[in-house]
Amino acid sequence: MLSKQEIKFIKSLSQKKYREENSMFVAEGEKLVTEILSSHFEVVKTFYRDEIGEENMSRISLLSSPSPVLAVVKIPEYTEVPAPDNSKLALALDSVRDPGNLGTIVRIADWFGIDTIYASEDTVDLYNPKCVQATMGAISRVRVFYTELSEFLSIHHDKTDIYGTFLGAPSIYEAKLGKGGIIVMGNESDGISKSIGKLVTKKIMIPPYPADSARGESLNVAISTAVVCAEFRRPSGGPLQK
Repeated sequence: MLSKQEIKFIKSLSQKKYREENSMFVAEGEKLVTEILSSHFEVVKTFYRDEIGEENMSRISLLSSPSPVLAVVKIPEYTEVPAPDNSKLALALDSVRDPGNLGTIVRIADWFGIDTIYASEDTVDLYNPKCVQATMGAISRVRVFYTELSEFLSIHHDKTDIYGTFLGAPSIYEAKLGKGGIIVMGNESDGISKSIGKLVTKKIMIPPYPADSARGESLNVAISTAVVCAEFRRPSGGPLQK
C-alpha cells in the first residue's frame, strides 16, 4: 500500500525543483529500469504494478500510460568534469532545450559508442521524465556533464579538435574527420552560439541534396547529431568502422 506522502513525493519529481532538492528522478518501463538497475545508478526504490496494483501505479506514474515498473533513482554527483580524451569522440550541447531531443541524442551517442556528453548549463535537464524515457536505457551508459561550456571548451580547444556544423562550411562528406574530438551541436532555433562558435576549430556542414532544391531551413538537432556521428564512424572511402 502506498501512502499519500509517497505518492506526492514521487509525483513531485516531475519538476526540476524537487529533483534537485532531493537528488532523485523517476524512471519507468521494464527495459529502462532493468538497465538502470545494472548500471552505475543507485536505485532508491522500485514499484511493480503486480505488487501495488493498477490504480496505485497510475497515481505515481509520470506517463500517460503507466508501465509495469517504476523506479526512484539517485541522481549521481560528479565532483569534476572530465577532460576530453583526444582518442575518443564526445558531444557538446549548446543550449539544447527540448527533452525529447536530448534523450534522443543520448540514445544516438550510445549507438555510436560515445559515452561522454558535455552540456551547457541552460541545456534541458537530463532527468526530466520525457528525456529519461527518450534515452531508451542509454542514460545508463552515457554520462552527461553540465558545465559552463564556453569556459570548458576554451580550456581545451588548443589541444582538442572541436567540430561544429555551420551553413557555408565544407561538406562533412569531403572534410577530413579525426577519430577523436568534441562535436558541438547547437540550439534547436539558433544553432551554435557566437561565443561557442569562436571556439570551434573545424567547421563542417551537412549539405542538402540536391543543393539547389527547395528545402526546410534546417535539420532537427537530434537528426543532425545522428548524421554527423555516423560520418565520423566511416573511414574515408571505406565501410563503417566495426
